[in-house]
Amino acid sequence: MKAWRVAIAALSCLLLSGCLVTFKDPIPANEAAPIPLLGDWERKDEWGDQQYLSIARSGSNVYRAKAWSEGSEDEVAEEYGFTVAHHGRRWYMSAGLPKRLGANFAIAGFELTTGNELVIYNLDVERILQEMGDGALQGNSVETPEGEAVLVTSPLDRVFAYLDDQANADVFVEVARYQRSAE
Repeated sequence: MKAWRVAIAALSCLLLSGCLVTFKDPIPANEAAPIPLLGDWERKDEWGDQQYLSIARSGSNVYRAKAWSEGSEDEVAEEYGFTVAHHGRRWYMSAGLPKRLGANFAIAGFELTTGNELVIYNLDVERILQEMGDGALQGNSVETPEGEAVLVTSPLDRVFAYLDDQANADVFVEVARYQRSAE
């Protein structure tokens, strides 16, 4: 598998599902991740390649995710630092983005299932744009080298109030489902 596919697959698994929803502010490092999140995970990606994800603590309430693919030419792992928050029934993760993507922050949802799976959800950019048009959230659309993106400028407490509302559950789109690694 080409190195560029590793990078694209890793980012799409952790943060993206096509277009990108970004935020001005990160989730503060005020909360610890659930202990079962830490460790090694794996899945088969859309091309049938084995993907790996290793999550570890890297500081006080700060975590590092390392993603790579089996058989990648360069066997280079992509690494992302992130923080977490638990609101209502949902867990969220926040990671900083590179300058080429606006140097803001992405927020994704995740859950740990009783079947020992890690499921990662992204925010639906079209739905967020609609909510901004209706006044539920503030922000604007922006262009990045990867395509259309949305920058949400609403304060995080307003964002979480919106995301935690069960009426908005369909704003989340599943982007990856990992199984606990046997190794």
